[in-house]
Amino acid sequence: MALNARLDHRNPLVFDTHELGRRPGALQRLTREIDAPKDLGIQGVIGVPEGTPMVLKLRLESVMEGVLVTGTARARAKGECVRCLEPLEQELTADFQEMFSYPDADDRGRVKAEPADDAEDDEDVLFIEDGLFDLESVLRDAVVLALPMQPVCQDDCPGLCSECGARLADDPEHHHDAVDIRWAALQGLAGSLEPGEKDEISDAEAEAGVDEKQEK
Repeated sequence: MALNARLDHRNPLVFDTHELGRRPGALQRLTREIDAPKDLGIQGVIGVPEGTPMVLKLRLESVMEGVLVTGTARARAKGECVRCLEPLEQELTADFQEMFSYPDADDRGRVKAEPADDAEDDEDVLFIEDGLFDLESVLRDAVVLALPMQPVCQDDCPGLCSECGARLADDPEHHHDAVDIRWAALQGLAGSLEPGEKDEISDAEAEAGVDEKQEK
């Protein structure tokens, strides 16, 4: 991406490379605990709630064209089981690696005589600005890739009953008696009839049952 407005070193996702320097091969390791930013994860499915503690462990390596950042983010993610719709939590570990380029260096790390003004070339490039880089976009991409698209509370979650919506894990023996749809209307009608009329319907059902057996 093209250079943005000046970065704020007070932002917990902005890191300073001045101590690392620009000598190729120099290394720096950092550990930082931050509060998760807003909307971190897969919207409406699972994610790290805003303000949740996150631990970032980074390895900064100085190379000719910039700083290679390798790291891991760990936190607790929360979401909803896609089968039974119950809330769930799981440990999140998101790994990432990204190059942050010096804006005044070409592909070989040499200082440019004049900065190139090529928006297309800079579209997917992350830059170091005044010795600072912003990790937020990299972190967001890594978290989305690390989270399940179809989270479940347990691998064998049976989900919900398709007829009444009951959670099947709470009642493994849950079931519904099958009703012959041909007689469902008559059974509903029987509840509103007089005793004698009910007997006539029962006799009709019995005769129909005999006929079905004879046909078989």
